Parts: sequence; C-alpha cells; structure tokens
Amino acid sequence: MKTTIGSMMMLLLMVVFVGYTMIWIMMPTNTYYLHWLPDIHAKTDSTYFGQQGAGILVYTFPVLFTATLGCLLLHLRNKTADNNNQRYLLSLVFSSWKRPVLVKGPLGIVSWIELSFLAMFIALLVWSISSYLHGMFATITLQAAAKREHVWQAKLESTAVMLGLVGNICLAFLFFPVARGSSILQLVGLTSEASIKYHIWLGHLVMTIFTAHGLCYLIYWACTSQISQVLKWEKIGISNVAGEVALLAGLAMWATSFPRIRRKIFELFFYTHHLYIVFVVFFVFHVGFSYSCIMLPAFYLFIIDRLLRFLQSQQRIRLISARVLPCEAVELSFSKIPGLGYSPTSMMFLNVPAIFKIQWHPFTITSSSNMDPDTLSVVIKSKGSWTRSLYQKFASSSTCPIDRLGVSVEGPYGPASNNLLRHDTIVMVSGGSGITPMISIIRELLYQASGSEKKTPQILLITAFKKSLDLTLLDLILPASGTNLDISCLKLQIEAYVTRENQPAAHNKKPLQTMWFKPDPLDSAVSAVLGQNSWLWLGVIISVSFIIFLMLMGILTQYYIYPIDHNSDLIYSASYRSALNMLLLCVSIATTATAVFLWNKKQNTKEMGRIQDIDTQPQIATSPSAGIYNADRELESLPHQSFVQTTNVHYGTRPDLHRILLNCEGSSIGVFVSGPRKMRQEVAAICSSPSVHNLHYHSMSFSW
Repeated sequence: MKTTIGSMMMLLLMVVFVGYTMIWIMMPTNTYYLHWLPDIHAKTDSTYFGQQGAGILVYTFPVLFTATLGCLLLHLRNKTADNNNQRYLLSLVFSSWKRPVLVKGPLGIVSWIELSFLAMFIALLVWSISSYLHGMFATITLQAAAKREHVWQAKLESTAVMLGLVGNICLAFLFFPVARGSSILQLVGLTSEASIKYHIWLGHLVMTIFTAHGLCYLIYWACTSQISQVLKWEKIGISNVAGEVALLAGLAMWATSFPRIRRKIFELFFYTHHLYIVFVVFFVFHVGFSYSCIMLPAFYLFIIDRLLRFLQSQQRIRLISARVLPCEAVELSFSKIPGLGYSPTSMMFLNVPAIFKIQWHPFTITSSSNMDPDTLSVVIKSKGSWTRSLYQKFASSSTCPIDRLGVSVEGPYGPASNNLLRHDTIVMVSGGSGITPMISIIRELLYQASGSEKKTPQILLITAFKKSLDLTLLDLILPASGTNLDISCLKLQIEAYVTRENQPAAHNKKPLQTMWFKPDPLDSAVSAVLGQNSWLWLGVIISVSFIIFLMLMGILTQYYIYPIDHNSDLIYSASYRSALNMLLLCVSIATTATAVFLWNKKQNTKEMGRIQDIDTQPQIATSPSAGIYNADRELESLPHQSFVQTTNVHYGTRPDLHRILLNCEGSSIGVFVSGPRKMRQEVAAICSSPSVHNLHYHSMSFSW
C-alpha cells in the first residue's frame, strides 16, 4: 500500500516538475506575457493578494508544494521495508549516467547527468537571452524615436533589462544547494556537501550577469545624460538605489569567494558571505515583492533550514570521551538519541566556544548509527589553527585536566542511503584524513555482515599517509568500547602506503589515550533537529508556515493596502509593501519552526529520561598499543578485537591505482575516494575510461 502511494506521489511530482519547467521555457515569450500572464492575473488578482497572487501561484507554490510532498515521500520511504530495493533499482538504471565525463577543468569532476543538466540550464539561458532580445529589438526603432535617442542607446537599455531578467533565472536556483536539510536535494539523490559546487557555479553566473546588468545601465545613463538616475529610489516600480546596494553586497561576497581568498582567509569569506541578507532584502526592494516571487521559493526553504540549524546549535551536547592519537588527531564521541539514524559518510558541523565562539567546522562522522546506537563519533586531524588548538587542549590534559568541554553541533547531514550492498566489491581510496568517511563505511558493513543473511561485498581499503605515525588512524576503525560483533565475517583487506618514509621510523611518542568526561545535567544528546520523524515535521513547517504567511498577507492587503490603492499598484509604496511582506514571511517561518522544534525537543528530553546514563567517571586510559608499523603485522592493536586479514604497509611509494582498480574482480565495483584533488581526479579518470564498465565512482569531497 505504501509503495503504491509512493509511486503516485512520484508521478504527481513529475507532473508538477514538467509544468514548472514549461513556465521557465515560456516565460521569455510574448505568448506568456501577452496571453498567459494577463489571464492568470484576471483569475488570481483579488482584494486579499492583489497582483502578487499571480507570482505566488506561478513561481512560489509549485516549488513549496514539491518540497512538502517530497517530505511526505521521504517519510514514507523511511517507514517502508523495501525502501532500499527501490533505490537499488534506480541506482542500476542511472549508474551509467553517474560516471565521470570531465575530470579536470574549472568545473572539477563532472558526471554525465551533471553535464546533461548543466547543458539544459545553459540552453535555457541562451533561449531566454535570444527570446528577450528578439522581442525587445522588434520595436527598438520606435522606442528610440520616442525617447529621442540613438538606436544603439535603446538597444543598450534593452540589453540591460534582458540581463536583469536572465540573472533572475540563475538567482531562482541559487539557494537550493545550500539548504542542508532540503527534501528536494534528497529526492534527486544529492547531499549538502556534494551540491555546494552547484551553488558556486550559480553564484559566479549570477554575479557575472548582474554586474553586466548594472554596468550597462551606468553606461546608458551616462550616455543619455541621466546619471542622476543612480540616486533615485522610486516609490512605485524599480528602485535604482536598492539595486545598487544589492549589487555592491553581491560583489563583496563574490570577491571573497574565490579559492585563493576563501582558503587562505576563510574568516573573511565566512563573515562577508552573511551579506546575503543585505543582497536579498535590497533585491526585493529593487524589483518589488511580486516579481521577487521568482526567487522566493529557494530562499524560503533556505531560511527554514537556517533557522532550524540555529535552534539546534543553541544546545550544548554531551561529550563522552576523546581518543587522542600520536599523529595529532583526536576522536570525539558524543552521546546520541538511540533513535537517531544516519547513513555512512554523513557529516556534522561542530562549534567549540572554548576555541572560537562563532566558528563552525564540518567533520565526517566515523561511527555507524546501527553499530553504535548510543554514541556518535567524529575524527579531527590537526591541520589549521582551529583544529590545532583543539588537539592541544586534549594533548595537554595530562598537565591540565579538563572535566568537560562545551560543544554545539549542527546535523548530521548525509545521503539517504549509500546502497553499499549492491556492489560485489567495494574499493575505498583515501589520502590522509580522508580515511574518516571510510571508517563509517567499514563499521556499517561490519554490522550488516554480522546481523544479516545478505551477502556483503569484499572490501579493499587503499590508504596513503605522509608519515608512518599517521598509521595510528587505523586504530579508529573500531569504536573505543570495542564490539561484540563477529569481525571474521567481514572480508577486509587494508593496503596502507607511507609516502615520505622508506622504512618504519622509531618514534618517541605517547600511546593512544582515551579520556572520559564528567556529565552535565544541562547537556543534551545529539538528535535530529526535528526528531525521528524529521521529514514529516519539515513538511508541516513548510506547509503551515506558508499558509500562515498567505493568511497574514491576505489580512494586511484586504484591510490596509487595498483600501488605499485598490489593486492599482500606483499609490501604495512598493518598498513599504515589500518590507511588510518580508516581515510577515519571517514571522510565519519563525513561529512555526520554533514551535515544532520545541515540541520535538521536549519529546527527546522525555526519551533520554528513560535511558540509563553511561558511567562517566573521569579517567585516562591507555590502549595496549597505538599503531601499526610493520608490514606483516595483523590488526591486533585495534580495540579488543582483531581482523582476520592482515594489513600490508608499503613504505616510500604511492599506490598504483590504475593497476589496482583494473585488477579488481566483480560485475559491480563501488569505488569510494576521499582525499586530495589529484587523487580524486586520478581515480575519476580510471573509472571514466571507455574500456571499464564495472567501476562505479563515488567521490566524498569535503573541500570546496
């Protein structure tokens, strides 16, 4: 029954998607502006919504309806037993489309399906440009004569208008990729970290087009002696000053978003990017609320996501233990709600006020929600100033003991499912700290191999480190508390490469230490921001907040604005109307999201009250061993257990990935790679080879 309902919902979503796509295709045509839009206005203009009703119906409602229905569909999938089987079939159908086609270049690693959608989007932009210019230039001579200006000046003005209209198309999609908990991203199989590159692509397009839009108008005003237009803020219609403020805010964000600045001065990029609030607010003032309904849906979903992240981040999370490794890495284990589930390779954002109050950093979750029902773990490698400060805080605990550490989190975020069991063999390629997502995959497969009759794939882990001391990261494959699962049923082979040392080095180092922290009654366990039924509650927030917004807008328009302008849009200030509508939108979202969050927080508190606290007497325990240094040594140093397979350590060489991957046997080989860009490009090039059909590439890149 649930499967049938899910199929019907998918069919409905496809119909809405096709209709919404047709709107975008027809928008630049005279048919849309001269026939469709007037007919829509005639049927939707009312004393409750005015002329804004058409924009809300055509541009905003389809997307929010899709997001809400997507939440219900994802909720049903989580409750359906054969959910994974359906996903396996879809994965097989689209597996060839997910193969890399572009490996090097400004776009990074691009698959066939990404390239196809990019080509369709570029085609939409080209179609829009040509259609707008064709319609505008058809009457350009008459317009020039009426304004007593040269034809080229009239064409320049029309080009400026066209650039603004086309820029709005890019802006309409800009905020979709940065909503981490978006149901739309999950429906199309995207994760928040994987979709960031789309936001980057769209951001460059938006600012290129809008900058050209502004420059064209400046040149036009200068050539026609209308430079005073720069300082005009019209009561009705387009506000030039608002557009200039929005453009300046966008330019500031754009200038600090390029890789050299973003990576070297991340704080500057991070703080400057909050100018998106200024950008969006003044964009709405510039074009009016009715026309901004084109970009409203994506921003609406982003605001909901951002508010929920803020509410979640206000809680202090209980830190249970920390494992300090000699390779300047630390594994943090947090208490979590037993019902919290997440897929391997999920990530979480951490904030430690004792290090820096406003900095948030993403880390891969190394634990498995099935294997570790009560804890959630992340591994932090000392690289930058923030991670180095955090590591030093734990490394110096022998001289300056710490009883507890305040930590806030956002997440976890990740794929709905990794479909690991569909492969005969899984090859994991990692470099340095890129091994952390592989740990979560190994733990999940160990759980499935021990508790399921399904055949689990063979696992080959190829990991490269700079120094032999980094091999201690392999000690984290199993949790600190060990496991009672049968490890012998997992077919795991590890090939470790130490690239900068030709032989095992003698280290004067401390052993791996495990520290336990005192509990605090005010600390919370990690939980989904909206509880176990997150998708259902998110659908409630989207739909209810939008209904409340429409009701408040209707009351405002009916009893305050309509008596003044009678739907003429020529009397009441467009800026005041936009400001009031933005205020009502924020109030409706804030009220609904906060109420749902507090309700679920109360339920989580009741659930945790029924769970016996873990004994957390502070102590420092030392593991019997802290690393793997000999090529013939078995994994006996792993906590309380050992693997059947041996770990082969190769010194002074790099892995021959081409030979290793091509020699792997199996009809379906999942290749997961996490590490430096050159490593990901090399693996992608191998998997995209025309002679290879059984290698399925999966990149886990958290650096952008």
